[in-house]
Parts: sequence; structure tokens; C-alpha cells
Amino acid sequence: MKARARWVEGMAFMGEAGSGHAVMMDGAPEYGGRNIGIRPMEMLLIGLAGCTGFDVVQILKKGRENVTGCDVEVEAERATEDPKVFTKIHLSYKISGRGLSQAKAERAVTLSKEKYCSASIMLGATAEMSYSLDVIDETQKVAAE
Repeated sequence: MKARARWVEGMAFMGEAGSGHAVMMDGAPEYGGRNIGIRPMEMLLIGLAGCTGFDVVQILKKGRENVTGCDVEVEAERATEDPKVFTKIHLSYKISGRGLSQAKAERAVTLSKEKYCSASIMLGATAEMSYSLDVIDETQKVAAE
């Protein structure tokens, strides 16, 4: 796996992944940026949410669960001194499906957190990790309509 970041101007960098995809990153105006892209540390949190979300959906699908949606919100706190590493990270999972099992959704989140999500495991080395889970059964929603 490869990636690079190329300085564009000011504090803006174009991030490019080995897969050929690109994203603009920039700093806040108080640090010389123009606010034209996502912050690099925000990118880490988005990567974490995507990594664990990918795991959870894949695990549920392999378990033949009828998953229809998976949103992962991340809130984090950082150290006040440099290096300003993440010290606390909370992941809020909102998983929806038809007849979706609460127990299987909890198992999928746990497996992601403890075994499969490399981003979660790496960030967990410096940050206190926590999570919450909301399972939405769309079967009840469809029956009510």
C-alpha cells in the first residue's frame, strides 16, 4: 500500500492513494491554510470510521443478516501538548436492517474493534476507545406503513 501528499500552496496538500484516488487537505486559516480541504487529523478519524464500518457490514453480510445501512460517527479528544495525539475516541454505530439481530450487530462491532479493524487497533494504542450501538429494525418500520 502506498500514498503520498503533495504540497499545493499555503498549507494545502493533495493526498493521493496508490489506488489512484485523491483528496484535498488543508489547514485552518490561523495556521496559514485557506480552509479548502479536510484536516489531516480529521482524515484519520474518517479512515477509522470507514475501516470499522467496512468490517461491520462485511461480518453481518457473511452472517446472512439483511443489513441496509451502517453509519459510524466518531468523536475524539486530543492531547493539549505536542504531539497532539488522540487521547479519547468514541465510535457511535447506527446499523439498520430487516430483522437485524442485536446480538449479531454487537458481535460484528466487537470483532471489528478487537480483531479486524487495523485503524481501531492502532489508534487504540494511544487513545481510550469506547463505542455505542443503535440497531434499527426496519421490519417494524415497513410493517407500520
